[in-house]
Amino acid sequence: MAELNIQNSLDSIDRNLKDVQERREKLIKQSRDAVMLCSKSIIALHQNRIDEASSNMESARMLLEELRISAKDDLYKYVAVAEQELVEAYSLKAIMNGSAIPTMEDLQVSGQSYLTGLLDCVGEVKRLVYDRMRSGKEKDVEALFALMQEIYGSVYPFAVYDNVVSGLRKKLDVARMLIEDVRAFVTEEKRRKVMISALDEFRTKLT
Repeated sequence: MAELNIQNSLDSIDRNLKDVQERREKLIKQSRDAVMLCSKSIIALHQNRIDEASSNMESARMLLEELRISAKDDLYKYVAVAEQELVEAYSLKAIMNGSAIPTMEDLQVSGQSYLTGLLDCVGEVKRLVYDRMRSGKEKDVEALFALMQEIYGSVYPFAVYDNVVSGLRKKLDVARMLIEDVRAFVTEEKRRKVMISALDEFRTKLT
């Protein structure tokens, strides 16, 4: 009768699966913390609390550096959302500062996270457009709208990789709708200003 001889293999598998399980639990919890830090930083940026935003973003970036070590290749998907949020936050800060958007290498994120993070940033730029319009900064609005279109146009060719980059097509569709919303808003505001100007000119002629 053949000897069973499987215990060493089972012990090895048990150690490996315990390691995977422990790393997975750590990644789930701490990646949520990183996402929360990025979300707080984005809110702070919109409220012009720049120092607070920068501090939260740096904390998230450092936390992600640790998480990538735990994630390795097999569990990297558990840091993808946090990386995506990091790209969104740092991109928004750069746009508000009028500086270049950080590269994938600058942020040390995966290509997939970089693409989806850029697309998510389009929504934050839309918020900036409305804020600037309410503040009467029309020149900023035009530049921001052009930037929204540029981001979308730059990422759109990657739509062919939708089967590889999870959710990319959906994010592209959302970004396109956001751009169309802003286009309609900006166009309506221009028409309104032209009408007001014409009415003011008409009143002046009457007096």
